[in-house]
Amino acid sequence: MSQKFDLEEKLRFYVITDRRMSNEVKSVRLAIGGGATAIQLRIKDASTREMVNVGTEIRKITRDFNVLFIVDDRVDVALAVEADGVHVGQDDMPLKMVKRIAPNLIVGVSASSLREAIEAEKGDADYIGAGAIFPTATKSDAKILGLVGLKTIISTVKIPVIAIGGLNHQNVVKVLKSGVDGIAAVSAIVGASDIRESASRMRTLIDNYFRKTR
Repeated sequence: MSQKFDLEEKLRFYVITDRRMSNEVKSVRLAIGGGATAIQLRIKDASTREMVNVGTEIRKITRDFNVLFIVDDRVDVALAVEADGVHVGQDDMPLKMVKRIAPNLIVGVSASSLREAIEAEKGDADYIGAGAIFPTATKSDAKILGLVGLKTIISTVKIPVIAIGGLNHQNVVKVLKSGVDGIAAVSAIVGASDIRESASRMRTLIDNYFRKTR
């Protein structure tokens, strides 16, 4: 990890890129301008060189603004661009192997069930991305965890939990009331016509909630 972070604080508003909706570098710049505290670079079906090139640009931006930078799936790319961490799903490189290869990276793990969340915590994951909370167009095959499942994970594990899947300005407060440490958004931010304004509204909703409760 290249910078010192309060991890829970940095996970509060986690924005994930999607080039089907907006260019990664452009959307990251705008999302951070609107208040994103963490960025995940997610690129499917791109060459390693392209991922490194894009990741290097995003690393510069996130470093300038002291924003957490996570790379989806690719441990090699995360190390090459000096990202703060990597996020792996259940079909990606096993957590134990990631920890061995990259002991200094923050490692997040996707969990769609309590069992997967418990296994991630036992494997020394740094945080859990729990979901999908609601149906989501960005991952049509996502298993639906729902709010009840989310609350069960939060009450069971001790590491930070962020919610993902179908989150938007209309339902984010309902999700925050589950006790989650942060929320992850894709289309609600990078798919918006005004990314900076959408991010700013989301950040205000999040900050107002935490201000009242903590």
